[in-house]
Amino acid sequence: MNALKTTLLLTVLTVLLVLIGSRWGEGGMIIAFVIAAGMNFFSYFYSDKLALKMYNAQPVTREQLPRAYEVVERMTGRLGLPMPKIYVIPTEAPNAFATGRNPKHASVAVTHGILQLLNDDELEGVLAHELGHVRNRDILTSSIAATLAGAIVLLARMTWWAELFGGFGGGGNNRRGGALSALVMLILAPFAAMLIQLWISRTREYEADATGAHITGNPYALASALEKLDAYSKRIPMPGSPTTAHLFIVQPLLSRQSFANLFSTHPPIPQRIQRLIGRPSIYGTPQR
Repeated sequence: MNALKTTLLLTVLTVLLVLIGSRWGEGGMIIAFVIAAGMNFFSYFYSDKLALKMYNAQPVTREQLPRAYEVVERMTGRLGLPMPKIYVIPTEAPNAFATGRNPKHASVAVTHGILQLLNDDELEGVLAHELGHVRNRDILTSSIAATLAGAIVLLARMTWWAELFGGFGGGGNNRRGGALSALVMLILAPFAAMLIQLWISRTREYEADATGAHITGNPYALASALEKLDAYSKRIPMPGSPTTAHLFIVQPLLSRQSFANLFSTHPPIPQRIQRLIGRPSIYGTPQR
């Protein structure tokens, strides 16, 4: 069912992309497909390397980080996954993410801060969550969604400038009408693409939480980790790019404002904890 939902949402994104391209006629539709295909190819093979490089993630060996290696080996054994590469991000901000186009090419990155903050059970819950993303193949899906959304934004802007300067021919009222329609598209197309991308990401976070809790058999440990990460990430925020924010277990610079949460790539932490243990906080009430 979840695979069907993802396919449906990605289909909607693709149709929206083609509709924008169709404003340039048949040639525009072809351009839209070519842009999407090129960006998808690059995203499929290189998005993981770019994400790791963006955060200065450093590869570590078993000897350098035995604590994480032992947990990941245990969890991959339970899930039947290959051993991913492990990286450490040199920052005190507590966070973690997984990336890679498939389980055979997966990487798990943890910050120095999260290693200092969490106890062994909590770290196991976090790493199980990230491996849940790997098993569920969320990373590829979100990369494709992000790439198509980026292509939609690009084409919407191209359409705006083309119609504004008479790129579709004509003038006078036709030109002004075209510019108005392009302005509407410039606003609504990226907005629709963003909402679909964020819906996918939010759904995947819930599924990865459920996977992590299931394979560890300890939902309270993951819930406790999430609550700690939510609190400490506000004290030591981790600057993140909007294009990679969806990768992290806790969104970088997550706002507590309800309107901002609409555009968040992650569900609110209390809601995730509620799904894990039946209440929004380990301590009875959400921390402020």
